Amino acid sequence: MTIRVAILQSALPAYRVPVFGELASRDGLATTLYYAEQPGLTNAEPVGFDAVPIRQRTLRVGRQQFYLIPHLWSLCDPAKTDVLVAGWNSRSILLSPALHRARRRGIGTVLWGHGFSKAEGSGRRGLRDRLALRADSVMFYNNTAADAFRERHPGHAGVFVAINSLDQTEIQRARDDWLARPADLAAFRAEHGLEQGRPVALFVSRLLEENRVDLLLQAAAKVEDLTVAVVGKGPDQPRLEHLASELGLADRVRFPGAIYGEDEIAPWFLSSSVFVYPVNIGLSAMHALGYGLPVVTSDNIVGHNPEIEAVEHGVNSVLYADGDVDAMADAIREVAADEAKRSAMSEAARRTVLERFNIPKMVDGMEAAIRHAADRAGKG
Repeated sequence: MTIRVAILQSALPAYRVPVFGELASRDGLATTLYYAEQPGLTNAEPVGFDAVPIRQRTLRVGRQQFYLIPHLWSLCDPAKTDVLVAGWNSRSILLSPALHRARRRGIGTVLWGHGFSKAEGSGRRGLRDRLALRADSVMFYNNTAADAFRERHPGHAGVFVAINSLDQTEIQRARDDWLARPADLAAFRAEHGLEQGRPVALFVSRLLEENRVDLLLQAAAKVEDLTVAVVGKGPDQPRLEHLASELGLADRVRFPGAIYGEDEIAPWFLSSSVFVYPVNIGLSAMHALGYGLPVVTSDNIVGHNPEIEAVEHGVNSVLYADGDVDAMADAIREVAADEAKRSAMSEAARRTVLERFNIPKMVDGMEAAIRHAADRAGKG
C-alpha cells in the first residue's frame, strides 16, 4: 500500500532539497511538500519531489509572533492525505486543532522539530510537549532532545530521530577535485596569503554578533603566526574588521565575503588547519567535518544547535571553556600544532558524516516516523 504523505514546511532552503528527494525515492511513499516563504530566505527550486508553494501569514500580538498556515486545515482530508507531517511550532495557530481534526478523520500525524529551545522554560516546554502528545509520531533533530522527551513521557511509543544532516555528495566531489589538483590548490593559497606551513583558522557563516567571531579574533592575537579566514557577510563585519585592526591582525585576517558554490568554497576548507565556530554552531559543523577539518567550539552544549551532536571532543573536535579566549587559543594550538593529532581528527571527522550524519540516515528516521503514524491510523 502506498502512503500519501503531506509535508508542511515554513520554507524550502537549499540544504533540504536532497532530504525531500531522498524521501520521495523511498518505496511505498508518495510525498508532496507544501512550503511557504520566510523573510530573508530564498526558497530553492524543488528537484526530485512534488512540491506546492503555499501562503503563510505572520501575526503579531505584542512582542510575540504567531503563524497562520491555512493548508494545515485543508490537508486534514482523508481523500488527499494518509499522513500529515507538520513543523513542531507552538506558535502555529492551527496546529493543535489540525492535529485533532486529523485524528478524528483517520489521518496519521507527525510533528518534526528541534524539540527544545535555547531559552527553555517549563511553560514553553509544557506547551510543546502537549502538542507532541497529540501526534502519532514526534521526530527530533538529534538524539539528545529525543532522549530527554522519552524521559519526560516514557509512554509515548512514537519517538524518532531524523538526525539533521547535510548532503555530502557535492562536498566530497569538490574535495576530491581540488585535492587532485595540488598545483591549483597551492596557487589558491598563494593568491590569498595562506602560506604553506602556517596554521589557518577558518570561520564560515553569517557575520552576526551572536556568533561571537570577535572571540576568535581575540584568540588569534594569542596564537603566533595564525592566519584567520572569515568567510561570510553580515551586519557584524564592520565591527570585526575594526577589531582586527585594533588587535594588530590586519595582515593576518582575511575577509573574502560570502562565497557560494561548493567548488568556490572548497579550497578555503582545504587550505585551513581548523574550523573555529566560537558559539552557536549548527550545520556548519557538518560542512567542516565533511572536508576533514577538525572543529573548535564552545563547551556550552545547550547554547548550540542540534548538530552539536556530531562534534566529539578529542575525536573530531576540541571544546574550549565557553567565553574563555585563552582556552580557545589553547584549543586552536592543540589542533594546529600537532600534525599527527590533526590527521587523526581529520579522518575521524569525515567518518562522522559519511557513516553516521548523512542524508540517508536522516531519511531513515523520517520514514520510520511516517510509517509508525500510518500504522497508528490504520493506513500502513
